[in-house]
Amino acid sequence: MLKALIRIYREAYRGLPRTAWMLAVAAFVNSSGTMVIFFLSLYLTQKLHFSTAFAGGALSLYGLGGIAGAYLGGWLCDKIGANRVQGMSLLLTGGLCVSLSFFQSRPAILILLAAIGLASQALYPANSTAMTLICPPELRPRGFALQRLANNLGVTIGPVLGGYLALHNYHYLFWVDGLTSIAAAGLIALFFRRKPIYAPAQEKLQQQQDSPWRDPLFLFVLLLTISLGVIFVQLLSTYPLYLRRTYGLAENRIGSVLAVNTLMIVFLEMPLVHWLSRFAPGRVVAWGALFFGASFPLLPLGQSFGFAALCMGVLTVGEMLTLPMLATLISNRAPASRVGRYQGMFSLAFTIAFVIGPLLGTWVYGSWSGEALWVAVGLLAVLIWLGFHAVQTALNKRKTAVKK
Repeated sequence: MLKALIRIYREAYRGLPRTAWMLAVAAFVNSSGTMVIFFLSLYLTQKLHFSTAFAGGALSLYGLGGIAGAYLGGWLCDKIGANRVQGMSLLLTGGLCVSLSFFQSRPAILILLAAIGLASQALYPANSTAMTLICPPELRPRGFALQRLANNLGVTIGPVLGGYLALHNYHYLFWVDGLTSIAAAGLIALFFRRKPIYAPAQEKLQQQQDSPWRDPLFLFVLLLTISLGVIFVQLLSTYPLYLRRTYGLAENRIGSVLAVNTLMIVFLEMPLVHWLSRFAPGRVVAWGALFFGASFPLLPLGQSFGFAALCMGVLTVGEMLTLPMLATLISNRAPASRVGRYQGMFSLAFTIAFVIGPLLGTWVYGSWSGEALWVAVGLLAVLIWLGFHAVQTALNKRKTAVKK
């Protein structure tokens, strides 16, 4: 049994390019220091004594900066290269995070947070573009899963370490967050002095659109992605509220429920994605979205910690099915000269969802109930399921037409 398990993991990780591992190491270093954003509202309200409304506005401004950064990062990748964009994003983010610890005036904080949002969000399309260019199509699902593994491992460290640092001095958070970003930029510069990459221009069935804006199928995928992101962001907004008020779980127990997600991703996602890579990505994403959305309407059926953990397990299965294969679907769709733009718009879709999702979710939650919100989430998931099946059908028709 143990030998079979080891063989499964070995096969799942085997064959990925060395540069994919290098990219994952840099992502892990950066994400392991991500802590400022988790404690920013507490810092602004408890340490600087600003109002809750100001803290909310500051976070919104950070999100708006992120919208610009996601699109700009993708556009720059096609102009100057993904590695340069990653380095610039990490250096700027690190310097701005450290600078934020020295300012306490409202205008300075708002300007810096908008700049940090722009600089930090430019990293994600650059990461995805680099992984697309590193991995041939058959390895991309596992390449994106490796990227997610690195980020999830890092994020399990950052907030925990940040909590301890905040007890001593909040300024330590800004320095550690900033310096780990700068360290990751150093690793990118060290690892990618040369850039041996796979050339997607050689792929069969490569799309010929000059711009993602003139690719109707891709724009439809973005609409589905925004809808999926609106569901996803409930984990950060209404989901904890429901577990606290309806399930009666304390903050530490809620954290334990959320930890189920990270643990499952770390231990199960890569073998699962390796097995799923034989299937059409659009179909996998469709079923993943259905699992993901269905986990929320299940919540009112129980009120115990164990049942909440079970629902989180269902949600995580959906996430593991959805996100790596969705990134693969986008990367396979992009022409060689427009990979950055496609990945930038993909990141932009999630950023938009992170701006509007909490507003929609809390409005439904406050105006009606958590149960009404979860029913709406389930119905939206069914629409997303139908949408991605339609996308894969369209892709299959194109393959058949090209073969003829």
